[in-house]
Amino acid sequence: MLHALVAFASGIALGTRLWRPPTWWMLGLIALISAALYLTRTRIWIPRVLALVALIFLGALNIQIRPPDHADPPILRYATGEEVDITAHITNEQPNADPNFTRRTLDVETEQVASEDATEPIHAKLRLTLYQKQTLTAPPQNAPTFAYGSRIHFTAKLHAPRNFRNPGAFDYEAYLHSKGISALASSSTDSVEILPGFSGTRLERLRTRVHASVIAHVHRLWTPQQAALIDAMVIGEDAFIDHDTRIDFQRSGTYHILVVSGMNLGILVVVVFWLLRRTSLREPAISGVAMLVAIAYAFLTDAGSPIWRATLMLALYLAARFFYRERSMLNAIGIAALGLLLIDPRALFNPGFQLTFLSVLIIAAIGVPILERTSQPYLRGLRSLDAISYDSKLPPRVTQLRLDLRLLASRLTHLPAGRFALPAFTLTGRAALATFELLFISALMQAGLALPMAFYFHRATTMGLPSNLAAVPLTAVLMPFAVAAVALSYISVHIATPLASVASLALRGITSTVSLLGSARLADIRVPTPSAPLIIAGIAALLLAAIAARQRKLYALAGLLPLALTALTITAIPPKPDLHPNVLEVTAIDVGQGDSLLIVSPDGHTLLVDSGGLPHWMHSDFDIGEQVVSSYLWSRRIHRLDAVAITHPHADHMGGMSAIIANFRPKELWLGVDTQSAELNQLLDKAREFHVAIIMRRSGDDFLFGSQTHVGILAPQRDTDAQPRRSNDDSLVMKIAFQETSVLLTGDAERPIEDRIALEHPESTLLKVAHHGSRTSTSPNFLAAVHPRYAVISVGFRNGYGHPRPEVLSRLQQAHAATYRTDLMGAVTFYLDGHTVTPSLPALR
Repeated sequence: MLHALVAFASGIALGTRLWRPPTWWMLGLIALISAALYLTRTRIWIPRVLALVALIFLGALNIQIRPPDHADPPILRYATGEEVDITAHITNEQPNADPNFTRRTLDVETEQVASEDATEPIHAKLRLTLYQKQTLTAPPQNAPTFAYGSRIHFTAKLHAPRNFRNPGAFDYEAYLHSKGISALASSSTDSVEILPGFSGTRLERLRTRVHASVIAHVHRLWTPQQAALIDAMVIGEDAFIDHDTRIDFQRSGTYHILVVSGMNLGILVVVVFWLLRRTSLREPAISGVAMLVAIAYAFLTDAGSPIWRATLMLALYLAARFFYRERSMLNAIGIAALGLLLIDPRALFNPGFQLTFLSVLIIAAIGVPILERTSQPYLRGLRSLDAISYDSKLPPRVTQLRLDLRLLASRLTHLPAGRFALPAFTLTGRAALATFELLFISALMQAGLALPMAFYFHRATTMGLPSNLAAVPLTAVLMPFAVAAVALSYISVHIATPLASVASLALRGITSTVSLLGSARLADIRVPTPSAPLIIAGIAALLLAAIAARQRKLYALAGLLPLALTALTITAIPPKPDLHPNVLEVTAIDVGQGDSLLIVSPDGHTLLVDSGGLPHWMHSDFDIGEQVVSSYLWSRRIHRLDAVAITHPHADHMGGMSAIIANFRPKELWLGVDTQSAELNQLLDKAREFHVAIIMRRSGDDFLFGSQTHVGILAPQRDTDAQPRRSNDDSLVMKIAFQETSVLLTGDAERPIEDRIALEHPESTLLKVAHHGSRTSTSPNFLAAVHPRYAVISVGFRNGYGHPRPEVLSRLQQAHAATYRTDLMGAVTFYLDGHTVTPSLPALR
């Protein structure tokens, strides 16, 4: 079945790349099946090969008969940025993590949408962001209760989901589409009116009520910080987890513990089996109860595909057990994955789907076969050491171990505690072998998942092995005690407290391990996107390890060597950056309403000017520097920057720089004005932490960046003093030249500074338009002095400021400057070869 899965998945991948009419795939499928049936009486391998090819055709057919991913739903007709009246009901109830919230997100399904021109019934899912205004004199009020199925009426602005249009950017549109969400909406909490009635299913309402009740009981048993982690680990609710805690778990390689997954389900089912086997129930009844518990747990947590995938594989395993069939993990994986891909073939390209099945495959195809011939025989041999008749059923080496332990125990019988010698040997031996297995599987997982972790998350979890060695066993203790404590709390909190205390001790061990190892500098190794040859080598190493795992021990261990080497290469050896030699590159990265530009000299020196960012009043954990700019740089396989520059300390220019410094360790940080602001001071502390040289740049500075690129500083002036608050006119303005071509970077400089710069003959072939195209900049006199042939505007799509202003676009047109915009075109790259400028737009979804 694993071979069938590979064939079917290959067909899905082929179908996304090679479109053909569905009838072609259907006819080919019928022909292949007919040929396979006809040839069943000949050599058996021929119909098997034909059957696998038929599965390839079936996979391609399955993906191509699906409706398109991004068909425009009717609701998008109202996504014009104008306010509309919406009647909807809540489909996703979220707990209120902060009673005095300023922002909150809900998923709703519309019932009716009304604008000034029309009113029509529309059923579409929206992700609604509610915000609440606060001032120094009027703090936000307690949030209203938004329960599943509640009908609400509100006024909102609708927006179509939109990706940051850079290579390597997260596909946010596809993510929302996978959850059935058609549009985004934003509204004030004050405009929301709770309507009478209920809309939804009674089963889901029951689930949400039980879910909320469990969370309430968790918060009665544990402190707020502990309850937030128990919520995530046991019930799958992460609304109370703060950003720093998530980062610590990610850096330590234990983030899988923080989310409900197959591991949680496995621990729960093992405990259920252990308890029920101590009753009078027979094996079929025990399996049935365990399966019901697994389904109820998956339903209650609502943790999505990972938990249901694990439940499906458990069901297959128990079914094989019931019918006394051989229980093959690889067959269970193949059947489960085939079933899920038949339902949703696009899940194949979901990182969560890939990581889930790759994790189980690594254990089942590599780990288990090796352990079955190394530690497992000895683990079985350490059972019932006093049962001499059991010796003959074991391999000679294991039998010899049992004899040696009995002899050793007999020598200790004269001691006071001699009668405990044999049980002590058993316990010690089994603990040592279990520790070995945990170390081996953890190391194997770190090596096997190094490639997808680098490709999707650009992270090398160097601390994953020691972290999981402590965290996984503690999680196995925490899960049953926490579940039992919550269940008993419905009878009495006092009865549940002792069990909750045990769970608390386990949780403290987990958090201490995560905090200690996650804070280590070695834990925070970020890696760029692996090169294509390295990706191929990593896949080949996994296949080789899986094949060798079933061979002799020496071959099995030798098969792990290429896997370890590829993991080490991904972690320690950076790939060659994707750069164009002998040209000056200027790339305006799409960071929304902000600025971030990558400058690459002809000899490969890299400079990042600004890093985008979100204003603090948005109260968002979304980090433009980490999730947008860094992703783009990693997609270019850039792992280090020579320098970074901040044109001025406004959030939309410097908000993401802290992540850039941590991820790319630049040698220098250039500043124009050392303003006294808390945000900039924090950033400078971060730079000093990573030993980044802080260099002040002022008007008149002229120096080489690399061997062929000249940098001239045109602003700010040398007599500019530091003030608590600075204006846009303190922007660092630079002219970067390569032979006869140059680019003028203006930050947010406004007309007074432009007028002064215009006197210095700043003629450049490329202009980065100041202040996102605001009318306060880009005056006719300034354009006449610069005389650009090309211009680029870094600006957010449908931003609330009206940038770029029509008059600015008109001025650029009159100046005959070919103008490019990141809001319409995404990332824009210009190659300056010393004589001409060549614009380039990446092919983006």
